[in-house]
Amino acid sequence: MAALHTKQKLNTGAEIPAVGLGTWQDAGAQEDAVTEALKAGYRHIDTARIYGTEPAVGAAIKKSGISRSEIFITTKLWNNSHHPDDVEPALDASLKDLGTDYLDLYLMHWPSPFARGDTLMPKKDDKIQTGDADYVDTWKAMEKTLKSGKTKAIGISNFSKAELERLLKEANVVPAAHQIECHPWLQQQSFTAFHKSKGIHIQQYSPFGNQNAIYSSGQNMGKLIDDPTIVEVGKKYGKTGAQVALAWGIANGHSVLPKSKTPERIRSNLAGDFKLEKEDLDKLNAIDKKLRFNDPSGNFGWDFYTDLDGKK
Repeated sequence: MAALHTKQKLNTGAEIPAVGLGTWQDAGAQEDAVTEALKAGYRHIDTARIYGTEPAVGAAIKKSGISRSEIFITTKLWNNSHHPDDVEPALDASLKDLGTDYLDLYLMHWPSPFARGDTLMPKKDDKIQTGDADYVDTWKAMEKTLKSGKTKAIGISNFSKAELERLLKEANVVPAAHQIECHPWLQQQSFTAFHKSKGIHIQQYSPFGNQNAIYSSGQNMGKLIDDPTIVEVGKKYGKTGAQVALAWGIANGHSVLPKSKTPERIRSNLAGDFKLEKEDLDKLNAIDKKLRFNDPSGNFGWDFYTDLDGKK
């Protein structure tokens, strides 16, 4: 299954492989999954402090024998470490678990702070305890980690347009990337165009939409990868619906982060890096349903995505 191994450009000048392996969920299976992915030709691995998969990712990279400089590694700052004094220690802890002395990209996972401390999900009476750190101050602390060389680029995840606009107004460094839920059923075309105008690269998590059973709102409907238009386009190229969904993101200049622990599917997802003809891209661009599947607003004590498509 040939793949193009497309690379996209960040505003730092660095290249980011268009297909990355996501490592959310199934922490125990991730060392094998990353090992398989690297063997298959992936050179972009996405993890996060909250996933609990940084040690597995680090172990698989070490075992692979592939030079560190050949692999693009992203991890994310968790909400309990938003206080500016906690940002660098949190990054140091991630670097230690990953077994590396630098990241290619460090993202603020959410704009929402939790209470300070070692507890990842601090709760009182079963409710998340929120913190009072301002994401602009968190960002300024992240900017300092660039100067120290501990990360080559910094970015954000799950911000609304208003939150991003405020950040841009206050920040010294424009985010290199914004990781968001994005797929053919949640295309957010005006939001992604805004990013392009600011030189911010889009990374798509959940590129298969409601494929993930954790998204309860997506369970009483057909799957995105079985969408008739996606399937029809796939037939033309001899590709699966999943591969077409990935190719759509790459054609739009994004990087895509499919996750799987099945060796065959890991390889198959990499082959989602193929070129769509313009007429097929146009067809796919017309199937947007503005369907958002991931919104933890109720749990996190923060109203996310208030000005974006798919907000219920």
